[in-house]
Amino acid sequence: MSEANRIDIRPATADDIPALVDLMADFYAESAFPLDRDWAARSFAALFADPARNAAWLASLDGQPIGHTVLCSRHSMEFGGLDGSIDDLYVIPAARRRGVGRALLDRLVAHARALGVLALHVEVAPDNTAAQALYAALGLQLTPDRQLLVTRL
Repeated sequence: MSEANRIDIRPATADDIPALVDLMADFYAESAFPLDRDWAARSFAALFADPARNAAWLASLDGQPIGHTVLCSRHSMEFGGLDGSIDDLYVIPAARRRGVGRALLDRLVAHARALGVLALHVEVAPDNTAAQALYAALGLQLTPDRQLLVTRL
């Protein structure tokens, strides 16, 4: 059986929170961001509490988690309906460049369409050219006329 046939991508559930937090911790560590694991678990629990707008997917190889992605959506005045955010996409380094990220995003996009999401956006680091190419292949485009401003409340 080829490796591609052993990769399983499925909707994540609240039962997957420990695995999702582990993946999130790896993701944050790669970027040298601190992560409060209890906060991350609560954040995933809140995500799963609103399935009409949010979802996550978990990729596994031979039963071991190797990646995940998260869709969060909200009403947008600009688009006149739901606007979706690819809130997280992470694949462990050993599983990269094998189509896992694309497969995760394909599931996310199909689900977003089924929910009636009218537009998707994603935040990506300027030096993460691999992710930029992956997102561009899905039709996402850089918006040079806008900047993302953020504050915690």
